[in-house]
Amino acid sequence: MSVAAAAKRVARLLKTRRVKVVFAESCTGGLVSGALTAVPGISDFHCGGVVVYRNETKMAYLGIAADVLKKPGPVSSVVAELMATRVLEKTPESDVAVSVTGHLGPNAPARLDGRVYAAVAWREKSGSSAGSRAKSWRFQCDKADSRLQRQRWVVEQVLELLGRELEAT
Repeated sequence: MSVAAAAKRVARLLKTRRVKVVFAESCTGGLVSGALTAVPGISDFHCGGVVVYRNETKMAYLGIAADVLKKPGPVSSVVAELMATRVLEKTPESDVAVSVTGHLGPNAPARLDGRVYAAVAWREKSGSSAGSRAKSWRFQCDKADSRLQRQRWVVEQVLELLGRELEAT
């Protein structure tokens, strides 16, 4: 499925289910959010997003602890889940948050080259307090692909993931 088709599908599902979304992106630099905003009328369901490309920004914007960014590191399921839950906490009107973090090169350590984690956090309401639950997924880019190809592929994967999550609710 193309990025445009995946974005249209997600927009339709957001509208049908009356769900609002927010994003926290690292390795995609806002491209997931940008793909969704290309769909006319999405402003009713797209709350916004934050690009936290550097560790210092992850700490400042989302309050992710320096020791977590050191170990297990910014390219991990733990950080992906924290990014999603923290951006959801900061966006009260949103029902769901999606995050993505990874190492798309160049100069990636061999064990992290092309590794990506995405997470989805859903708001849970119990009584008067709201919490969230997050789940993460790991993706691996083709090592032969260019950085741009990797980014485009990751955007597709994240939008398709969100689509599946929306269908499951």
